[in-house]
Amino acid sequence: MIFEAILLTVITAATPLVIAAFGELVTERAGVLNLGVEGMMIMGAVGAFAAAQATGSPYIGLLAGIATGGVFSLLFGFLTLTLVTNQVATGLALTILGLGASGMLGESYVGIPGIKVPQVYIPYLSDIPFIGPVLFHQDLVFYLSIALVIGINWFLFKSRRGLKLRAIGDNHSSAHALGIDVIRTRYLAVMFGGACAGLAGAQLSLVYTPQWVENMAAGRGWIALALVVFASWRPWRVLAGGYLFGAVSIGQLHAQTFGIGIPSQFLSMLPYAATIVVLIIISHNRRTTLINTPASLGKAFVPDR
Repeated sequence: MIFEAILLTVITAATPLVIAAFGELVTERAGVLNLGVEGMMIMGAVGAFAAAQATGSPYIGLLAGIATGGVFSLLFGFLTLTLVTNQVATGLALTILGLGASGMLGESYVGIPGIKVPQVYIPYLSDIPFIGPVLFHQDLVFYLSIALVIGINWFLFKSRRGLKLRAIGDNHSSAHALGIDVIRTRYLAVMFGGACAGLAGAQLSLVYTPQWVENMAAGRGWIALALVVFASWRPWRVLAGGYLFGAVSIGQLHAQTFGIGIPSQFLSMLPYAATIVVLIIISHNRRTTLINTPASLGKAFVPDR
C-alpha cells in the first residue's frame, strides 16, 4: 500500500528531528541556547556506528550515541556555564568541530554496511492492517521519541523539578535568590539536550540509513532548532511540527519517484525553505512568542561568590 509506505518513511525521517528538538527544548527552557545541536548529532551518529561495528549490537550503538552526545555537550556546558563564553559563538564553534571531528573519526567506516536496529514486533497489535505496521511494528528509537514527549511534558508542567527549571529560564536571578542551584540545573539540561542530539544522530546511522556517510546530519540539527521556536517551546507542538517537517523532507523523494517534473535541486531545498517560512510566520506572531520565551535565554549566569 503506497500510503502506508509513505507514512512509514515520514515517521522514520521525523524521528531524529523530534528527538533532537526535545533535547533543545529542555535546554532552552533552562535559559541556555545551544546552537551546537548539529555537531552533537553528527558526533552521536559516528559514535553509534563505530560502537555497533565494534560490538555487533545496535543497542550498544544507541547507548554509545547517547553517551557521545552527552559528553560533547559537557564541553559546551563548561565553556558557556563555567567559563561564561558567548553561547551563540560557542555553539557554532562546536558544530564546526563536530563536523570536522566526525569526518576524521568516521573515515575508516565509509562504505561499510551498518547494523540496523531491528523493528519491535508486538503480538496481535503488529498484525492489525495499516495501523499495526505504522504504530506497532517500529524500531526502539521511535518508541523512545513517544516516551520522551510524554515524559518531558509531565516533567516541565507537572513536576517540582520541572517548575524549578522553568523558573531558571524565566528569571535566573530570582531563581538563585530562592536557593535554586542555577548552574547545576543548566548543566543537567545541557547534558540532556546533548544526549537527545546523540540519540538522534544514532538513529540516522543505525535506523534511517544504516551506514556512515560524512555530514549525514545534513542540516537536521538546524531544523530541530527552528522546530523548537516553531512549537513555542511546547512538547506536543514539537511532535506535530517534527512530523510536518519530516513529511516535507520525504515529499521530495516521492515526488521524484512519481516522475513529477520538478528539478531535484528545488525539491532538495524544500525542508530548509519550509524552515524559513516557519520563522517568517513566527515573526508575525512575535507577541505570543515573547510571552512563552524564557526570559533569560542565552544569558550567562554567574552566581554570587
